[in-house]
Amino acid sequence: MTDAANRGPLKDLKVVEMGTLIAGPFCGQILGDFGADVVKIEDPKTGDPMRQWGRSLPKGLSPWWPVIGRNKRSVGLDLRTPEGRAIAQDLIAQADVLIENFRPGTLEKWGMDYATLSARNPRLIMARVSGFGQTGPYAGRAGYGLIGEAMGGLRHVTGEPDRPPARAGISIGDSLTAMHAVMGITMALHARTNTGRGQVIDAALYESVLAVMENLVTEYDLTGYVRERSGSILPGIAPSNVYPCVGDGMILIGGNGDTVFARLCETMGRPDLAKDPKFVDHAARGVNQHELDGIIAGWTKGFELDVLLALLEEKGIPSGRVFRAPDMLENEQYLARDAIVETDHPVFGKVKMQNAFPKMSETPGAVRWPGPELGQHTDEVLAGLGLDTARVAELRAKGIV
Repeated sequence: MTDAANRGPLKDLKVVEMGTLIAGPFCGQILGDFGADVVKIEDPKTGDPMRQWGRSLPKGLSPWWPVIGRNKRSVGLDLRTPEGRAIAQDLIAQADVLIENFRPGTLEKWGMDYATLSARNPRLIMARVSGFGQTGPYAGRAGYGLIGEAMGGLRHVTGEPDRPPARAGISIGDSLTAMHAVMGITMALHARTNTGRGQVIDAALYESVLAVMENLVTEYDLTGYVRERSGSILPGIAPSNVYPCVGDGMILIGGNGDTVFARLCETMGRPDLAKDPKFVDHAARGVNQHELDGIIAGWTKGFELDVLLALLEEKGIPSGRVFRAPDMLENEQYLARDAIVETDHPVFGKVKMQNAFPKMSETPGAVRWPGPELGQHTDEVLAGLGLDTARVAELRAKGIV
């Protein structure tokens, strides 16, 4: 362990993760990044499907797994068997947090409802991640991220106005739900210091998306306006867009504040625009957004990207390039803040991935190890429950571990 890992704020937290794919496991990843001991229970035959996602690498390994499985201990355990569930309950009895993202009702069917688990461990905090929550008429439905993104309102406003709704390019609904689950866990931990009792966190995909939809509902409620897809702009906020440069270069410029817009106009050699009634204030620029974007694009396309970035930085105008992975690995800001780190992998050698965020001055997070092999820690975790070598061998022969 690094010094940073030893000082993680959650270093005394014991977590059992029974989630698969992204929403549940990303929740466990965040907790593990900040020092929690995360024991991930996986199907002993196939493991988490994330082990197979993405572009296939040597030995059939996935580039997803080193990231989302990092800082966790893997236990192969068949929860569909009574013996497997009994071992899981023994682990949970010693845990602070349980993360699960089965379809609602699954744990109840297995006799692992919160009432049963908390009877043995009253301090247990259970984070339940699902598509639609644990209650309501949709609770029993299968709910993947794209469904939650659509129901929460994000898909309808993403993409070009003349095309069908687009996706964000990442599994944002799953990640938002994981983050809300983590917020719930940390709040429940604080509450537990006062009450001595744990509680259930019910994190739904569609509600986690809804939570970040700004004023979408309120705007409709007060004005009847339904927000639509607007491509690269936010309607009424101008200038704030991506503009062309020489060749295939693209630059993002955010100049919607009055003083920033005035500086942009001076830089463009068009101080008159800041006094033009069509662009004189925020409201006017919003109404004439497309005309203004056309004027700015006509100016930017005469510059090389790096030259224009330097000029706008000198003038104090928010701007930036559209980053891809190669840009991230070379960028001075990324390098200065260790935003990308390397970790040792038994097959790949050095593997680069994003660091643990946010940064904390006294108890920072850290990437201690990449996603482990399936069942890599089964023996040591079961030994911690008092199971001897012979018993573990018996369970392994039955396919339970």
